[in-house]
Amino acid sequence: MQLENSESSLAKETAHAPSAVAMPSLATLTPPQHLNMDIDKKAVGYRGGNLKSRLQCKLSQPANTEELCFEEMSQWSQSLERLLSSKYGMKIFQAFLKSEFSDENLEFWVVCEDYKKIKSSFRMSSRAKKIFKLYIQAEAPREINIDHKTREVIRTNMKVASTVCFEEAQKIVYGLMEKDSYPRFLKSDIYRTLLDSTSAPMRM
Repeated sequence: MQLENSESSLAKETAHAPSAVAMPSLATLTPPQHLNMDIDKKAVGYRGGNLKSRLQCKLSQPANTEELCFEEMSQWSQSLERLLSSKYGMKIFQAFLKSEFSDENLEFWVVCEDYKKIKSSFRMSSRAKKIFKLYIQAEAPREINIDHKTREVIRTNMKVASTVCFEEAQKIVYGLMEKDSYPRFLKSDIYRTLLDSTSAPMRM
């Protein structure tokens, strides 16, 4: 019950936080839905059923094809940073991670970026404890894949919470996404279907 209260409190505190991120030059990240942050599952066909059909149906609507162009999507393959700097790119990548049950890394990254914007030392300390319980400690509900040494460094850092408290863990999860999840995303049906859908009018 205590954990549920912590998650609920963390959700309320981060729901309206600004979405720009500082490192590495990422912008317009949409915070994770797990913490009451806005991501439209319907827009990326995440609600089950035939994923390709849902994507094609959604993208056939004028509003989406105007907002999501082939040029922008083709740039997503240049780097993970480029993908996450795109409003739609981040949303679609997050939906892909959810389909693989591995979205906790991206979620943790965004939550930590919001955490670093906190000015009050009291609020920072309180938020750090909630983040630790939710993502860092052993058997945490949204436990990220970090080594024991990094976990203990974070535990020490939390004694005097600061903006760099979770920095090493952020680097680790970003690296994991860059080397593992991101390459799979580029080969996924989600990305290939979107590319096909947006490039189809150009071939006519």
